[in-house]
Amino acid sequence: MVDPVAVLEYLSKKGYNKTEATLRMESANVDVDGKPIHTRIEQSGGAKYGKAFELFKNWIEENLEIYKPDLRRLLWPVFVYSFLDLVSEYYPQHAKTFFNGFRDVFENEHEGDLRALHALSLPEHIATSEIANIYNGARYRVRLSQTAFYNLIQFLESKEKEGGAVIVNIIQTRLNVVTVERIADDQSTLAKLLSRARQVEDFPAEDEGIPGHNPGSANTDRNAGSAVLTKLKLGQTILDAEGRQDVMGDLEDEDKANPPAPGEPSLVEAFEQRIKREESEEVPGRTEMPPRPPSLARDVAMEIQKVKDNRDRFQIPGRTGGVGPAVSVTMFTFHNTNDRYEIIEPLARGIVLILFILSITCLDFSGDYLLIAAGTDMHYIRVWSIDGSQLPGPPQPDGQEAQSSASHRLIGHSGPVYAVSFAPASTSSDLQHITKCKYLLSSSADRSVRLWSLEAWGCLVVYRGHDGPVWDVTWGPFGHYFLTGSYDKTARLWSTDRVDYLRLFVGHDRDVDHVCFHPNSAYVFTGSSDKVVRMWLVTNGYPVRMFTGHAGNITALACSPDGKILASADDAGTIILWDLAPGKLLKRMRGHGKGGIWSLSWSVESTVIVSGGTDGTVRVWDVQLANDASGQGKVIGEGGAGQKIDGAAQVSNVSAAGGKKKTKEVVVTSDQISAFPTKKSPVYKVMFTQQNLVIAGGAYLP
Repeated sequence: MVDPVAVLEYLSKKGYNKTEATLRMESANVDVDGKPIHTRIEQSGGAKYGKAFELFKNWIEENLEIYKPDLRRLLWPVFVYSFLDLVSEYYPQHAKTFFNGFRDVFENEHEGDLRALHALSLPEHIATSEIANIYNGARYRVRLSQTAFYNLIQFLESKEKEGGAVIVNIIQTRLNVVTVERIADDQSTLAKLLSRARQVEDFPAEDEGIPGHNPGSANTDRNAGSAVLTKLKLGQTILDAEGRQDVMGDLEDEDKANPPAPGEPSLVEAFEQRIKREESEEVPGRTEMPPRPPSLARDVAMEIQKVKDNRDRFQIPGRTGGVGPAVSVTMFTFHNTNDRYEIIEPLARGIVLILFILSITCLDFSGDYLLIAAGTDMHYIRVWSIDGSQLPGPPQPDGQEAQSSASHRLIGHSGPVYAVSFAPASTSSDLQHITKCKYLLSSSADRSVRLWSLEAWGCLVVYRGHDGPVWDVTWGPFGHYFLTGSYDKTARLWSTDRVDYLRLFVGHDRDVDHVCFHPNSAYVFTGSSDKVVRMWLVTNGYPVRMFTGHAGNITALACSPDGKILASADDAGTIILWDLAPGKLLKRMRGHGKGGIWSLSWSVESTVIVSGGTDGTVRVWDVQLANDASGQGKVIGEGGAGQKIDGAAQVSNVSAAGGKKKTKEVVVTSDQISAFPTKKSPVYKVMFTQQNLVIAGGAYLP
């Protein structure tokens, strides 16, 4: 090896002064083996991201408790963009080491995204990756208080050579950091900061993410202010004058035939009170809603029944004095649904009998509470009567008597059925049952939606238009229109009298998994596996609200009967209530285990909500009781078989049935009124009736 000192002496002796000066400058940053000495961390290639992130994370965890919740919000986007840069710059080994070294920090909140990122290792993967395109296509928005932001910048500047410059570059080029003054922003007050500092687990902020937005606003422009919120008209639709007269006349006749009990309002008085209440709210005009077909005698009869049910219902005012209402649940459990098929012993040489068994994927109850429908992964739907009575068969030719049976199969789909929805109906004392349910919708993996007749027990119409499996379908509150959500990242509005869709709702980054209508039918809601809920105006398909804050994929949606609050649930076991008018998060409700909350339903008064999911429980929640919107609560054990868990009870480490292994602990917020565990039956559907009774359905898994 050449001695650099000897070379310098030789150059000096010969008078090569410029060459000597150049060599001295270059050799100043070289070790004894001739390898360069890095004086700045960004000169160390792929290793710079790991060292910089470790420095950044340790500083945040050692910071003041009051700033940790805000500063921790920076860790996830810095982690993602650091990893994507490592892959793009072709440092596969450094990328793998970086990912495995820090992924545990984000497992609870970003499990799905981590699973998608884990598959990336080469620059070619970046170009074809959906999640990489989402993050690279826009800046990640994070909101910080000004004090926390100044604290951050001061630290990064002081540690510029140790890794601060790497973090600064990511923040400047990939993030949209919005700073707010503590006084001007209600989420950055000292009380809110102290409250968040005491939280055990973090959740995404309302305005955080890709590309981020002002809370509630569907405008994702980074320069848009809070004034971009579209004004909503959330009041209930009022009957036209002719329809009102028809209803009033029939209610007067009903009051004469069946006078109200002493102290009980008449049906006419109850109807007038409802009309006055609806007139006091801002209601969308006829041009702001999809046109409705002319009213029929059935519509008038349903309105009359609604007035009766509303007057005679079981009252649920909400929790009073810390004691919740006495809500009970009727559970319908399906058996023999756990296996797809069984292979029976050979009947003869070369002959094997395969017995297919029903495997339920979805459930729905009819509005007259007479029928229950189940979709299956065997491509068909089966409909039963709830009370076990025989169902009349389809009309027979030549006047033959229709064959009755305990259930009917609806066959036509060529793929698993993912959702079923009964048309609007109501109970009736009329012997003609004019308000009974007559139609059923179903959606399937075969990309179609089918309309079925519950009188002919056959398919009437097939609706096609989606470019992938149709995950959800639901009727509008007045029938005629229905809404679908699909794998193709769109939701579509349809009417029963046309085979083509009427509106296309585009904006989600991933599948639209769940959809629902606003009670006045002027708006619709969509929930996606991109963890975002959107609200759309039906008449023009424009987005009017966007709600972010879920840590998991959206698994259920339900709008309150008064039209003011939306409930959304995710597969992390959290329910979030959103105030639609200001577009703000009201609170988080926790109690379900992970795996998904599959169904939500509201009481008539919009004061109580019931939920059911994969943890095999039906839970009742108080909407009005505040829990500081953080979703933090006490840790209790899951209930065992047949054990009722009350939200106010002091329960911990509850064991499963038979004294077996303890189940996983979960956090339950104070607004849970009660929980009703099943034995081993995931709950597919929960439903409040018009008289405030709760019915639920699920499949038993032995």
